[in-house]
Amino acid sequence: MERFSVYIQIIQIIISVALIAIILVQAKGQGGLGGIFGGDSAVYHTRRGVEKTLFHVTIGLAVFFFVISIISVVVA
Repeated sequence: MERFSVYIQIIQIIISVALIAIILVQAKGQGGLGGIFGGDSAVYHTRRGVEKTLFHVTIGLAVFFFVISIISVVVA
């Protein structure tokens, strides 16, 4: 069981780094800090292409990180 716990922690670290990187890539395309805190214009646009794919990957990684965290707590 101890070895399984180490593998879970390594997976959590990899997922968290990937999640941080994808979120930073998305924020870079939105105009920097002004876009993050609502300084952008209020024009609605749909996500297309790579932006849509990054959005879905971000959601998937966040869900996967949450599930792995729950498993980590149960195993420990």
